[in-house]
Amino acid sequence: MTIGFVPDASPASPSVSSRTVEPAEWADLGVPLLANPRDVVKDLHARHLPSPSTAVIAVYDPDGRIRASASFTGRSGVVDGWERRNALLSHLRRVFPHDLRLREPVRTAVLLVCRGGAPGWTEEDGAWMWGLRDACTLHGLRSGSYVTLTDDGWNVIGENRAGRTPNATSWSRRPSDAQPEIPGGSTQALRRAAAR
Repeated sequence: MTIGFVPDASPASPSVSSRTVEPAEWADLGVPLLANPRDVVKDLHARHLPSPSTAVIAVYDPDGRIRASASFTGRSGVVDGWERRNALLSHLRRVFPHDLRLREPVRTAVLLVCRGGAPGWTEEDGAWMWGLRDACTLHGLRSGSYVTLTDDGWNVIGENRAGRTPNATSWSRRPSDAQPEIPGGSTQALRRAAAR
């Protein structure tokens, strides 16, 4: 006789492998396209100067203006969307009040992840995408584009839109004395912007 616990294999408890999204599935979700992805990437890069292993989450109003943004360093190699979702939700809560009171989401969250490696989709990207989608649902936002920033440049996953600059090494080429004060860069400033 064996005594122990039988793993719950019911559909109600998703496995780690199911907490990921592939590019084809992402395209089928109806994620709103960025009107001008190059400008969005350049703006987020200028605000946060992300280095590899940095994620930038930004919330946009329906007119395309940025409402709040936050950057943070994430552990590399994480392929479980649950962990990515929790990190994104934690930072969203710090910079932007939830929109759960609205009947339908009106604001959109965009995620930019600066990482090493090839510009194409990876399992780690799939976990970020699952996390973005779930965090947006829990915060009353629409899930927007997922953008990677690698040595080769930026790439909007699932949309086949990309560019060479900025890239994952752009932050290191900016002279330290020439770095401008980034509007909305601090958490306090972001909270004030979100409260308006």
